[in-house]
Order: sequence, then structure tokens, then C-alpha cells
Amino acid sequence: MKYVPKYVPSLDKDFKPAVFEVRNFIEKIKKSGLGNELTICLERTKGHNYIYKTVVYKDNTGHDDENFEYVERLVKSILWIVGGFKIYIAGSPVLAKRLQEAYSPNGLRAFDYEFMSNVYENKFEVLEVKEEDIPEPFTEDIKIESNLNGNRIGFDAGGSDRKVSAVVDGEVLFSDEVVWFPKINSDPEYQRQGILDSMKTAAQHLPHVDGKPKIDGIGVSSAGIYIDNKAMVASLFIKVPKDDFDKKVKNIYIDIAKEFGEDIPLVVANDGDVTALAGSMQLNDDKVFGIAMGTSEAAGYVGEGRKLLGWLNELAFVPVDFNKDAMVDEWSGDYGCGVKYFSQDSVIKLAGYAGIELDDELSPARKLAEIQDMNNEGNPVANEIFENIGIYLGYTMAYYAMFYDIKHVLLLGRVVSGKGGNTILAKAREVLHSEFPELSHIVFHMPDEMSRRVGQSIAAASLPKID
Repeated sequence: MKYVPKYVPSLDKDFKPAVFEVRNFIEKIKKSGLGNELTICLERTKGHNYIYKTVVYKDNTGHDDENFEYVERLVKSILWIVGGFKIYIAGSPVLAKRLQEAYSPNGLRAFDYEFMSNVYENKFEVLEVKEEDIPEPFTEDIKIESNLNGNRIGFDAGGSDRKVSAVVDGEVLFSDEVVWFPKINSDPEYQRQGILDSMKTAAQHLPHVDGKPKIDGIGVSSAGIYIDNKAMVASLFIKVPKDDFDKKVKNIYIDIAKEFGEDIPLVVANDGDVTALAGSMQLNDDKVFGIAMGTSEAAGYVGEGRKLLGWLNELAFVPVDFNKDAMVDEWSGDYGCGVKYFSQDSVIKLAGYAGIELDDELSPARKLAEIQDMNNEGNPVANEIFENIGIYLGYTMAYYAMFYDIKHVLLLGRVVSGKGGNTILAKAREVLHSEFPELSHIVFHMPDEMSRRVGQSIAAASLPKID
């Protein structure tokens, strides 16, 4: 059986959905009789790991190149979904060796090698092992109680504004939103003072004891990668030199929390995860997957039992199109990555394919707005762009579902605002439920801006566990 897409993006007819490419490869192996089980184990902080099993051709049977092309895409996907610095490969010495070459300072995936080494503060390595030497499964389940007991501060650090709330036993007593410009400031004192000022303002609205605010917990939602409450990569500090980042930014939230008290529980989480958590609280359900299409592709996930998994969820770097001639991501140097399919870049790319000329002097956000305006005015080509993104999303959600257990999908970000967002949602739902009936239980949602903002502040405040 060969899987052939029923839906083809009219402006990108060479699109090869990752999920079908994976299925077709596995089908070929089954027919060949040359199949061999491969185990991939990705390890990250504190020994937490993720184990994925698949099949490949046996080594040295004339299919080594095909094996590598498949497994390289799969490993890259898992790496940016889960995160880690150590990969165990069992079942193929040939693949292990080729992955070692790829993930090296001068290899095919040098960007990924350096990035993950920096994030996890460990040298990235690929190990060839026997099946019995694969570590035992060790998952990280970050239970979020969401009971909001006690006196809490919830802080949400956005790229254009910062929001803070004072929450007492689930009631929001104070909420504030301040415009700021963290991405253009190279002195981290600007960001530190902004964060501190917002938290101090919220603290004044909490109950006081002996003239001081009583704070039982601080929860932070912030764009970037955070491990043990430390900022490892964060766009809010993109202009900050590396030395200053290491000295003044990495522990910025930890240091600020200490200004309110040495032992106040603090939890810092990626804003995508907090958005998914807010959706989970509003839906009163678990297994919520949030995807924000804006400047890039951001994502978050709340798993079974409303737990965070400690995963990276950096889906902008996950390959979703296996067409080798697909557009290349300028940052990572790789092709077919999510950022070119689920962000303003996708709209601009497809507009170019459609022959729509946009002023090169316009910012990407302004170019997106022009296409949205055309769509709102009834331009059929503009509508076609958003239909194509919906097709991308329908097939890609099936690929994501290979790794995430999903019941709900939240669509967020400026790309899905207005008429185009409704088109994307409808087409993605149609493709997913038609092509993958086993995933027909997945429900798409598009929360309004107001409920998203209120939910985000409450969700951030709920992060710390208070005994």
C-alpha cells in the first residue's frame, strides 16, 4: 500500500507530508523482508529520556542511504520536540556512525549539535549501544495542581508587553499590562527592572504581614527555553551579549524571586506550555496541544493528568516536509522545517508562489497584514494561501500525533487572526479527519484574545506548588 495525499497544496504541489513519507518507508520495509528494529533513546537533564522504536532495513543490504535519510529526519524531529544532549542508537551500527558524523561540530547537523550542547550545558553525543543497554524509561512529569491556593504572582513576559497578576485563592485581585521593548535592549538591566517593577506592583495588592506582602509562590510564563528555572535561550534577550547573558540573564528570574524572599516557590515555564495549560484549565481537560503561528512557530503541550513533560516543543525546527527542494530555514540551514509552514514566513512564501508582489521594504508582519487585508476583501488567491496552510497543518498534526497524545489543538498567533484563521482551522480539520479517521477525536479550538490573556495570567500563577 502506498500512501498518497488526497489534498495537495495548490501553491506548493511538491509538498511531501512527513507522516506519509514515514508510512511509505515502513511499508516498503515490511514488503522487503529485510526489516530490523531500531531503538532511539534521547536523554536530557537529570537522566530524563524519551524512547522511540521504529523499523529500518538491516545494515549493509543496499539500503543504508535510505535508512539514513529516514532516521535523520526522525531523530531531528524527536530532538526538537523533546530536547536532549545524548542519543542512544540500538539496532544499527551503520546508522549510529552516520548520526555521529552528522551531529558533530562540522557535520550536517552542526547547528543542532551546538544549540543542544549550549542549552543543556553538556557535550552533545551519539552512542551506539546494544538493545539491553538502552536506559530504562525515565519520564519527567511536572504535575500542575491548578488549585491556585495561597497568595501568588503570575508574570507573563511577552516580546511587546509584559503582564502581571496578583492572585489570591484563585481570585485575580489585580492585573496589569505594560508595553516594553526587551528585544532591542542589549543591557539586561532594562529587562530586569521591567520584570521587577511588574512583580513589585502586583505584590502590593497581595495581603500584607508586618507591613510586607505575603507571597506564597511566583509563576512565570516567558518565551524561550528554561531548564530548572534558568534561561538557556530566550528571544527577550536576543540583543544581550553572550557574556552578559551568562552572568546576568541565565538566573534572572531566580535572582528576582529572591528579592521577595529566599524560599518562595518559583516555576518558570515556556510561554507555549503555559498557553496550553491555560487552554487545559478553560477546557477542563488534558492532552492539550497549542500551536502559535506568528513571527515563528511556537508550541506547548499539557499531557495526561494535566502534566507538563519538560519537553522543548521547539517545533519551528521540526521537519514537516520531506521534499529536499523545500525552502530552507535561514537559521538552522535545514529544509522543510515548521517555521516555513506555520508562521508569517509561510504566508509570504506562498504569496510569492502565487505571484503576489509585496514591497521588499515592508516588515514580515506588514506583509502578512497586506495578505490578510486582501483576503478580507475577498481576493481568491489570498484565500488560497490560507487554505494551503490548512492543508499543511492537517497532515502535520498527524505527524505530531506520532509523538504527542493529543485531544485538543489550540490555534493561536497573528497568522490565524481574522478570516484566514477560520479557513486554516476548517481545512486542517477536514484534512486530518478525512485522511486519518483514527485521529477524528482531535478537536480544534481558536480561543478569543481576551480569554487567552486572562487565562495566561491565571495559568502562570498556578505553576508553583504550594503545600
